[in-house]
Amino acid sequence: MSNFLKRALTGAIFLVVMIGAMYWSHLSLFILFSVIVMLGLYEFYGLLVKSGNEPQRTLGMVIGGFIFAIVNFTTSHDYFLHFSIGIALLSTIFFSELYRNKEKPFLNIAYTLMGIIYVVLPFAMWANFLNGPTISVTGYESETYNPHFLLGFFFLLWTNDTGAYLVGSTMGKHKLWERISPGKTWEGFFGGVILSLGIGYVISLFYHELHFIIWMVMALIASVIGTLGDLVKSLFKRSINVKDSGTILPGHGGILDRFDSFLLATPFVLALLEAVRMVYEIVE
Repeated sequence: MSNFLKRALTGAIFLVVMIGAMYWSHLSLFILFSVIVMLGLYEFYGLLVKSGNEPQRTLGMVIGGFIFAIVNFTTSHDYFLHFSIGIALLSTIFFSELYRNKEKPFLNIAYTLMGIIYVVLPFAMWANFLNGPTISVTGYESETYNPHFLLGFFFLLWTNDTGAYLVGSTMGKHKLWERISPGKTWEGFFGGVILSLGIGYVISLFYHELHFIIWMVMALIASVIGTLGDLVKSLFKRSINVKDSGTILPGHGGILDRFDSFLLATPFVLALLEAVRMVYEIVE
């Protein structure tokens, strides 16, 4: 099978699984995200090992899984519960380092914590957000699971990637950040932004929970912060001279290669949605 066909087949299966799991139910979303979180953490710690570091790989994955499950199955109002349990679990990483007798305990602890913050928390934040009441232009509507916000966000991210690739590969001349990612261009960046904004408006015609202006702001976040997230991942890989974060997705690389934009753009998007939710509460 040619590399193009392999990439296309993998991409098609990836989209079907992602969209299907997000649409089906909160439980299917939890299962999907649990698999992604575990694979993502495994890849992240693996990259650290390749760079000569010694994170607490097994403990980090166990704690990351517990934190994701706890945040997923509680509501968005249980912040103190999340904080208390999360800090208690994370503290065990410090205690565990006492028994490892490694040369760089500070780095080992920091890198282990970094994996949980970078990989686990974005997925946990989305799962928790969708476990609470939905919002719309008229305020709170129901307690039912509503995947439109997450699906819309992914559509914007995927559209930005597609637009950046198509425009950059055909018209790109001016390098965006050559030191980190030589293939990215300013033309591709703006192509991704424009296409994402257009799709943001189209999404607003089908998903009426938010005003089209909010979807447009989300499109900008997906384009700008998503691109920076991709560059950060490229920075990590370039520092240890690897091409892909993993090989689990033939033709596409690893989990971190597919979700790099999502990971760092998520806090900004959810901050926007929480701000919208607060405004609706005040207006009501």
